[in-house]
Amino acid sequence: METRKHLVADLAALIRPSHAAKAILLVPVALIGAPSVSLAEVVGVIWATVAFMVASAAVYIGNDIADRHRDRLHPVKRNRPIAAGRVGVLTAGACCVVLLAVLTAIVARAPASSWPVLVYLVLNVAYSRLLKHIPLVDVGAVAVGFVLRVVQGYEVTGDRAPAWLLITVFSMSLLLLIGKRRQELLEAGAVHRPALRGYSMELTNWLLQIASVLALVSGLMYLRDEGPFGPQHGQTAMMLSTPFALFALFRYLQMQLVDKEGDPVRVLLRDRVMVANSMLWAATLGVMLVLVHHPSLAAVVHL
Repeated sequence: METRKHLVADLAALIRPSHAAKAILLVPVALIGAPSVSLAEVVGVIWATVAFMVASAAVYIGNDIADRHRDRLHPVKRNRPIAAGRVGVLTAGACCVVLLAVLTAIVARAPASSWPVLVYLVLNVAYSRLLKHIPLVDVGAVAVGFVLRVVQGYEVTGDRAPAWLLITVFSMSLLLLIGKRRQELLEAGAVHRPALRGYSMELTNWLLQIASVLALVSGLMYLRDEGPFGPQHGQTAMMLSTPFALFALFRYLQMQLVDKEGDPVRVLLRDRVMVANSMLWAATLGVMLVLVHHPSLAAVVHL
């Protein structure tokens, strides 16, 4: 019984449950600020979110199988279930096949609008076989996966994905991924990941600065020009967001360059300062969004 419990825990660890936040946060973005949302669109977005969660879980297992030998050279990754030998390759492969079968059933519900998740799978096959070994291209390929999550939500709703939003997601993803590469260089060097031979601490520091500027500018431009607040209130949303956005970037860079923390999931979800700033930022924009879409409430507040 105890062995079975450990096996279940290891199988759960293979699919990275905490990383489901990527799909949960990005795919439903298409619903935010929409003038009207139908029940069918909400259900479609939920299924699309689940589809990306299943697809990413299958990708994680596939990558762990392919990287098991290199992962054993990493001080942290060597404890992953496959690298540590607690889950066999055949067992992990069977789990991956089951997940792909589930994904096929989900995609069959709306095949025409499911192309982003299918492109994501193809991209990750290419990443596992080739792209992960090419410096700079490796982080770009992973960042595109985040963009595809956003596009998937807009495909379901039938709306056009805002260009500034896609640039923001891409540059923010690069910022997090470059930080992760930087931390990997600090922890274990380039032994376990060949692409790291094309990076240095100086290069990653420069790349962090460039990605930070692009993320900040594109995010604020999205709020001003294409966000859910409309042209009349977009500039106000941009101004209110500027201190929160700057603080979030400053905090992330502080954790990268001073505290040497490189795990983006931990930075975004577990750091109390970052979480508090994000909650205040979300609350500010949430209140503003309600007031924009309900002018009568705005009039009451003004009085």
